[in-house]
Amino acid sequence: MLYYLTHLESLFSPLRLFQYISFRTLGAAATAFIIALLMGPGLIKRLRIINFGEQSPDARVDGLDKKKKVGTPTMGGLMIIISAAAATLLWAIPTNLYILLTLGTFCLMGAIGFADDYLKIKRKNGLSVNAKFAAQLVWAAIVFTVLWSIPDMQARARELMVPFFKNPILDMGLVGGFVFMVVVLVGASNAVNLTDGLDGLAISCSNSAALAYLLLTYVAGHFTFAQYLQVPFVLGSGELTVFCGALLGSGLGFLWYNCHPAKIFMGDTGSLALGGAIAMLAILIKQELLLVIVGGVFVIEAASVVIQSTYFKFTKKRYGKGRRVFKCAPLHHHFEFVEKERAMDENRLPELVETVIVTRFWILSIIFALIGIATLKIR
Repeated sequence: MLYYLTHLESLFSPLRLFQYISFRTLGAAATAFIIALLMGPGLIKRLRIINFGEQSPDARVDGLDKKKKVGTPTMGGLMIIISAAAATLLWAIPTNLYILLTLGTFCLMGAIGFADDYLKIKRKNGLSVNAKFAAQLVWAAIVFTVLWSIPDMQARARELMVPFFKNPILDMGLVGGFVFMVVVLVGASNAVNLTDGLDGLAISCSNSAALAYLLLTYVAGHFTFAQYLQVPFVLGSGELTVFCGALLGSGLGFLWYNCHPAKIFMGDTGSLALGGAIAMLAILIKQELLLVIVGGVFVIEAASVVIQSTYFKFTKKRYGKGRRVFKCAPLHHHFEFVEKERAMDENRLPELVETVIVTRFWILSIIFALIGIATLKIR
């Protein structure tokens, strides 16, 4: 919205700054961070009053002391959504199609997560898998229809871009393009959801991915850079850089309260919103498969659940008793058990185990993000 102040630059020349995406991205990041910081205490207090908190320890980690987390407010994703959306509307061009689609995905996925969190607290059972998937499928159909109606985007919607290749390797067609979009959207949102299990883990990894796509969207929306780096140029997608800045700022603001020991959890409200938003960024600039690298931690976490579940079912069917590859899945819980055993052997404080694991996963997420960015030079 502040972009329109550039029309008054003849009256006050410094207003021309608002035409630069880089300036508005920094402004969006700072604004989202401040909004998140300011609304944090009030939101935490309100959620405590209405008893919207963690109801019971995760049954998967009975061997770990998680009782201290019971009662910690959840639905903290509201802080991320409100601060990022407000900052984006303030600093980006609100009529930009890509901004509207990304914000729509961000808020809708957050709404699905909110409904799931609410039902878990009030009725002990959240939304069914089918209900979640149906809502995500409907939204994916809407987004795909919008993109298909735009001649320039119609071709890209059915193309499959692969990292390290400068040209699309496959025309997926109408059906293939839609199915691929659904897989990316649903897969990314659920992968972030699975990663959300330790204080600061999901949001720190999401911040790394947001920073990577901040650079990727800027390149995709800049004709000279896109041509030089041989990546798809998407006219108007540069505005998504402003959204990435807002997402990063809100994530840092949320991390202020979510770092160990967490005062608030993001819940499905935040994890589904973050995963959906990052997936939509990747879809709109045709860097979907690069998300596998940039979001490497999310992929590993999701893969650990698939491996654990598949192997358990296979061994149960074959041997009559299910066996496990990991002590617990997702993978961060496996390392939690391992590190706790080491801490006891080395006479270290077991309370520090969670911080150690989150810090190491955050380091990995930064490395994956840097590798993803580095692929721009390898075509």
